[in-house]
Amino acid sequence: MLKEEGTVRQVRGEGPRRWFADSYFDLVVWYDDSGNITGFQLCYDKSKNERALTWQSDGGFRHDRIDDGEVPFRIKRTPIIVQDGVFAKSKIAERFKKESSEIDQDVANFVYKKINEYHAR
Repeated sequence: MLKEEGTVRQVRGEGPRRWFADSYFDLVVWYDDSGNITGFQLCYDKSKNERALTWQSDGGFRHDRIDDGEVPFRIKRTPIIVQDGVFAKSKIAERFKKESSEIDQDVANFVYKKINEYHAR
């Protein structure tokens, strides 16, 4: 079940952000100074093949994979985001709906709606 993290790094000059997490999802939500959601990043499948769905009010959607920097027999590199076009929308939407039942329902409903609006370019 997603739970809100208490300590979230806020960036000067940007609106406030909130962070929700469990073993499968990380959700970071960005707000403007009026309290409106301006974007979010939903990372999922964190322990196996982590990917991220990002939505921003001024830029739309992105779907990416997290390259964790692991290379066998080498020093671990810094994780980076790389393009990944395949998004299992229905599967992720339903799992998010179940896992988000205990967080702020305005946030949960907003993100669930946006997940269902996603379409590949």
